[in-house]
Amino acid sequence: MSSIPINETTSLQPERCVIILNEDLPVGKAVNAAAVIALTVGQRHPVLVGQPLIDGDRCEYPGLIPIGIPVLSASSEQLKALLESCRRQALDKVIFPIEGQETTRYEEFTASLLNQKTEQLQLLGMAIIGGKKNVRKLTAQCKLFG
Repeated sequence: MSSIPINETTSLQPERCVIILNEDLPVGKAVNAAAVIALTVGQRHPVLVGQPLIDGDRCEYPGLIPIGIPVLSASSEQLKALLESCRRQALDKVIFPIEGQETTRYEEFTASLLNQKTEQLQLLGMAIIGGKKNVRKLTAQCKLFG
């Protein structure tokens, strides 16, 4: 799967999606990071959203992801290595740098990233989206978060 331009969505059906969080994150910050990452994954890959859910009273709710999203953990160094591997393999990825939890102003967040090279990023988490075999091989050493 080739990399998707940043501001585009895709109709390609990814086979696997994982979220990897920094193993040192406290629970509240981890939940925040996973939620922000998942929201962006859903925007970039709307085909990942399943059919609407309908209860016994015929009330309809938005569909959920039918392939699931494992939430894994990794060290800071492993996250950097995963990011580089994603770049080399042209896998789609969503990153969540530390600055995402240091300000409530998105403009400040994006401006702070402009002054950093990729290798300088301190990632709190990331998602990797792509073919099942590629994503599993890449994340095989990661454990479930928590």
